[in-house]
Amino acid sequence: MAVALRGAAKVRSGLRLPHLVVIRRNLSETNAVKNGVDSMVTDCSEFGKWRNGGGVCHASASIDPTARVEVGAVVHSESMIGAGVCVGSGAVVGPSVSIGQLTKIGYNVSLSNCSVGESCVIHNGVCIGQDGFGFFVDDEGRMLKKPQMMQVSIGNYVEIGANTCIDRGSWRDTVIGDHSKIDNLVQIGHNVVIGKCCMLCGQVGIAGSVTMGDYVTLGGRVAVRDQISIASKVRLAGNSCVVKDIKESGDYGGFPAVPIHEWRRQFVALRAYKTCMPESCLKEY
Repeated sequence: MAVALRGAAKVRSGLRLPHLVVIRRNLSETNAVKNGVDSMVTDCSEFGKWRNGGGVCHASASIDPTARVEVGAVVHSESMIGAGVCVGSGAVVGPSVSIGQLTKIGYNVSLSNCSVGESCVIHNGVCIGQDGFGFFVDDEGRMLKKPQMMQVSIGNYVEIGANTCIDRGSWRDTVIGDHSKIDNLVQIGHNVVIGKCCMLCGQVGIAGSVTMGDYVTLGGRVAVRDQISIASKVRLAGNSCVVKDIKESGDYGGFPAVPIHEWRRQFVALRAYKTCMPESCLKEY
């Protein structure tokens, strides 16, 4: 393109074209930025391309020779990656993150302040270890951030669906137990502890400092308020909202969540009430 423009300049009898100067300046600035990025990552003495996949790794990272880090992925300092791990393109493994053997990390995953166990599957776009949503209001009404200094611990054989977010803890680690399965678009707040063999369906939202036992199932779009405890072997119907502790195993549903047989009675009573209402009242609904 630059050659064609220079030829055009000659046709114009040596006139200096303003747009030609702008294009040349922009090209030089673009090259400078590109060279700067290359020097920060690929040309930096502390980073180098990983032989299996072509990703970029810090010199202090401990990576098993059988691990694969694909092109576009970055592994930062002091990280540990076990045997047979695959880190997909665009993924970022932050400083001091550990990943157990045979774990698969999808495209554009962000891992920071966390450890991931063995034989896990982390699907595309998952974010683990970012700061939790913690703020307080000072005397002047300003929103100030609470420190988020703890980690996220992911157990073995865990599967986490695409675009799920798991926040790091503020006063204790956020924990996901072994063999738990998490669907897409799930939000897990800071300090949450989830037991083993739990299942969280799509769009579940769990607020901070919740403690869940083992073998818990949350249906789609279940909401759990903060500082709630849920016993083991609890199942919650979709769209339920947990506002107080659930101390006994069983099935629950509704808003607020109650034992499933009670929720069904409430539902039948509401239908009967609507049936008995005058037509003039029904028109308002």
